Amino acid sequence: MKNIINDRQRLRKALIILSFVLMPITFVYISCPIITRGASEGIVTGGLMVFILIFISSLFLGRLWCGWLCPAGGLQEIYFQINDRKTNRVRLNWLKYLIFLLLFAPLILAVHSAGGFTAIDPFYYTDHGISIAKEGAYTIFYAQITFITIFAIAAGRRGFCHYFCPIAVIMIIGRKIRNLFRWPALRLFADGDRCTGCGRCSTTCPMGLDVLDMVQRRRMEDAECILCGGCVDACPKGVIHYSLWERGNLQMER
Repeated sequence: MKNIINDRQRLRKALIILSFVLMPITFVYISCPIITRGASEGIVTGGLMVFILIFISSLFLGRLWCGWLCPAGGLQEIYFQINDRKTNRVRLNWLKYLIFLLLFAPLILAVHSAGGFTAIDPFYYTDHGISIAKEGAYTIFYAQITFITIFAIAAGRRGFCHYFCPIAVIMIIGRKIRNLFRWPALRLFADGDRCTGCGRCSTTCPMGLDVLDMVQRRRMEDAECILCGGCVDACPKGVIHYSLWERGNLQMER
């Protein structure tokens, strides 16, 4: 069983780092300014399609994208070798919500000014689907890498996710909707009575969450949880599990 568990985390890290390696090809699809530019021309871009799919996935999978496939997440986990301390979530956690408003308000205005969407172009602002091949794309690419690097190195574990990422807000909104209606969705469950308090779950969490406290309070739902399964695989007693259903009297954060 231990080998299976280790293989799962190796697979996760391989996928998320590969996602970062492919970022020169894919960054247009997660770039808010490029999506807004397309919207101002009445075009549903590939990036907008990706954002919609990410939101829909969050209704059933929470922030699984962040833990397994996000290229920015892959880069940040590489930076754990430089700064692996936990972020101060309370102090600046609100910042990403402000960033979300500042980036998505212009998107809405762009759609309005264009008179709505009139075309679909999955490969908008790419050269045959390759982001970096488009003229001027290097500037956008390196700007994104710089932002991610600054937050990751200065703030600690996944600082960009905690403080800046507007895509995280999209998934948090989706998860809040799911928690309001409580349909079956991927989540974590923990049997707090079996917990020995070793703290390995908290030490392993790439988002720097106090997972041990969550287990002991029987409240595993957290807006910053990316469902990476690190705590599931680190627990020597098998206290934490993936689940599709709420169990017992587990408290939910809405």
